[in-house]
Amino acid sequence: MKIRIALLWAMAVPLAACAQEASAPKAAQAAPAPSAQAPIAAGDPRIALAAKIPGARPEDLRATPVPGIFELTHGTDISYISADAGFVFAGDMYKVTNTAEFPNLSEVRRRELRLGLLAKVPESQMLVFGPDNATHTITVFTDIDCPWCRKLHSQIAEYNKLGMRVRYLFYPRTGPDTESWAKAETVWCASDRKAAFTRAKLGEKLALKACPGSPVAREYQLGRDIGITGTPGVVLESGELIPGYLSPPQLLAHLKEAAATKVAAVATPAKAP
Repeated sequence: MKIRIALLWAMAVPLAACAQEASAPKAAQAAPAPSAQAPIAAGDPRIALAAKIPGARPEDLRATPVPGIFELTHGTDISYISADAGFVFAGDMYKVTNTAEFPNLSEVRRRELRLGLLAKVPESQMLVFGPDNATHTITVFTDIDCPWCRKLHSQIAEYNKLGMRVRYLFYPRTGPDTESWAKAETVWCASDRKAAFTRAKLGEKLALKACPGSPVAREYQLGRDIGITGTPGVVLESGELIPGYLSPPQLLAHLKEAAATKVAAVATPAKAP
């Protein structure tokens, strides 16, 4: 018998973020992210399992380190399901070790998924501020009218000076057919997009217009797939999602701390059981 699975996720958004308004439900439902896994071979247990889950494909499932438990992804949402489809788990999976570290395997996977989704977006579709040889590159989902997004962009020169290259994608949190959405399309349709973007962030009224090929709808859907719930939504090179504003010094310190933690984790050998 087929079963239905509801994926219920709640994320706490920091105060330094502009929340996505509940009145923005006109966007299409998020589709599962395409998989780069090898072709599914005949007899793979994921085939039978996917057949029991409406809308799921075998490639949406992945074996976990726990025998008999599979990971099911929908965008960057992750849940876990038993091989017989009898049990579904919502929550993060941690690896228990004999050290003080307990790696969050779910967050590691989410970061992989975020980076995979972003890799499909050419930089020609982004508004990029900063040199190509910057030490760090961050991707920011932004709303023209979000106060914290405006604060971030007002400091763009400082982010750049501290070695951070900023790539913007549009995420009008009020959804389609709203003023913020129209402003995003207007910026994209301008002859000088970066200048129009900066002017709009300063609150200047731009003559609203649309044009063929606007990526706003695609980027909004991408943000939903990645798990953006407020703006600015900042994705780091590691795939970590910061749901809110950090000042240039704060963000640089976070990047350095994250890099140091990663180096330490790689350099420290695991103890034998």
